Amino acid sequence: MQLSKMRDKLDMAITYGSRRAAMKLAREALKKARRQRLGGEICYFQGQVELIRENFVSAIEYFDAAIRYDNRDGGSYNDRALCLAELGLIDEALKCFDQGIRVERDYATIYHNKGWLLNNIGRYKEALVCFKKALQLEPERAVTYDNLADVLFNQGNFHAALKAYRKVLALLPARRCPGIRSEIKKRIKQIEEKI
Repeated sequence: MQLSKMRDKLDMAITYGSRRAAMKLAREALKKARRQRLGGEICYFQGQVELIRENFVSAIEYFDAAIRYDNRDGGSYNDRALCLAELGLIDEALKCFDQGIRVERDYATIYHNKGWLLNNIGRYKEALVCFKKALQLEPERAVTYDNLADVLFNQGNFHAALKAYRKVLALLPARRCPGIRSEIKKRIKQIEEKI
């Protein structure tokens, strides 16, 4: 499997899988990058290992090194920004997301994660713009519909939130993510009681 595909698979494991599955994938990809002697990919996947371990400062150092190898790697900017957010450095995280967007404009994940952060700090209009851009780039991205539904709910747009939550259920892989499905069904029920 190509390392770019392993990045995508790792993103899915982090989003919908378990920490254990994500760590296994990150280590597999790291071994493959080492065998191929790809310095930037080695740094990126070592950063992923540290991120999964919640060693955010160490992860940032690896993502910085990956960016030095390839300053057009939106994934490294994205994951660096997530680490900064975890450390409570919100302004720095938003700047890092913006740097990543400048270098890789067609990377849906970075728009999604910037939207996630904006939603969490109550900047709903800006979050909505980011989620819409992510969905423009990847229209079948269930996790983005989930976060879009959250921001719509936070804005009081219950009908649109309900539609987005239902879209998540339609897009989630069959027989996977039972916990996520259960939570979304609860949210749908809460919204239906409000409207």
